[in-house]
Amino acid sequence: MTAPDTIVAIASAPGRGAVGVIRVSGPDVPRIAVAILGREPTPRRAHLKNFLAGDGTSLDEGLALFFPAPASYTGEHVLELQGHGGVFILDLLQQRLLELGCRMARPGEFSERAFLNGKIDIAQAEAIADLIDAGSAAAARAAVRSMQGEFSARIHALDHEITQLRAFVEAAIDFPDEELELLPGAALRGRLDALFATFDSITAAARQGAALSEGLNVVIAGRPNAGKSSLLNKLAGDEIAIVADLPGTTRDLLRQRLILDGMPVNLTDTAGLRATADAVEAEGVRRARNEAAKADLVLYIRDAAAADSEAGASDIADSGARDFAAADRDAPDGNAVNSGASYSGAALRPAAEEHDIAQLPPGVPLTLVFNKIDLTGAPAGADESSVPPRIFLSAKTGDGLDLLRSHLKTRAGFNDAASGSLSARRRHLDALRVARQCVERAAETLAAARAFELFAEDLRLAHAALGEITGEYSSDDLLGEIFGSFCIGK
Repeated sequence: MTAPDTIVAIASAPGRGAVGVIRVSGPDVPRIAVAILGREPTPRRAHLKNFLAGDGTSLDEGLALFFPAPASYTGEHVLELQGHGGVFILDLLQQRLLELGCRMARPGEFSERAFLNGKIDIAQAEAIADLIDAGSAAAARAAVRSMQGEFSARIHALDHEITQLRAFVEAAIDFPDEELELLPGAALRGRLDALFATFDSITAAARQGAALSEGLNVVIAGRPNAGKSSLLNKLAGDEIAIVADLPGTTRDLLRQRLILDGMPVNLTDTAGLRATADAVEAEGVRRARNEAAKADLVLYIRDAAAADSEAGASDIADSGARDFAAADRDAPDGNAVNSGASYSGAALRPAAEEHDIAQLPPGVPLTLVFNKIDLTGAPAGADESSVPPRIFLSAKTGDGLDLLRSHLKTRAGFNDAASGSLSARRRHLDALRVARQCVERAAETLAAARAFELFAEDLRLAHAALGEITGEYSSDDLLGEIFGSFCIGK
């Protein structure tokens, strides 16, 4: 693709700096280079030049680099000017380039042109943005691997396996008179098993990468005075939230981002869940419920000390089991409380708390956190096998906090050994999930009915789902959403 216009943008960060960079891309770059530099530079060599105004005077002096199409980042003619990093100087240079016929680039338009010209695919473009936004060394390494094409190569290899199997089956369908024999059952099953193993490997690496780039969205919820804000402060290592004995102190959403061994965690502290006549607090409760519905994980905080006063310390220490089925019957609105799950531990105001949990949409991951064990004498601990999982800790002393940190990483699918992770996003995981489901359905169809046409169709759908990752099949809306999130100049 050759764009009809030439774009320009300041590519360096805003503000005062030693060096400022301006990029130009498009068909008019050779003409513009002559106008602003006096002559067309030798390709791919740095030239120390004066950057000329319209009257021939010098606006600045710096390095100029010219990359003729198609051997450039965008696949078009590209000119890069590296001058002094003053805001006023860069603005003068940009205005001069606009006078010469450029237009201002949209966010991500350079990378979008690189994609449209086949220089990179969408997964690589997203990895560029992830590298810029990387919050840890592990996230940066994963982004570099994907930017260099490792993630795309693995997707293409998986897609090639599906295509080969699909081509063989469709040949048998289209040419029955040629007596093409379908793969024997054992061999076909073996190829399908190999496909599923490849899916598992790529998904694990992509899930790790998504945890590194996007983080885990965690909502801290619970009744008033359970210690939600204290827990946020302890995890953040700072006094982020106001802590007081007065119920209803937290009235709005309070967000904090932290890094756990390289994994970003986006924490949201919320208002205590209770009925209230205070209009402001009621709005805070409404926002808390809405935020919990969108979370990757809800930490429901329970006051272990209050539970101890009602049920006895031994109920918490011994973790006596209780079936959530009882809560299903007693919930005020009749909604099931995580149907089929079992709950262990003492009950603190069970009707109110079970009602809170019942309001969560089905499928929202939940962990019960028993806080204030310093007041009960119970030890810190974790029960990952219960449903929902339970953590016993003290936000005041920090006892048991490492257990919670470890639990958060586990729930995100995060592995400290991040050497094999690939920069990925949730849309990639969704596409992998859809593609695998299509292959699973194909295998089930073949086993049940030997319906080769349906088998081939499911493989085609899997092929299309994988194509969404690299951009072989993508809508204009998706492209706009992806590249619109980039910074200007990239």
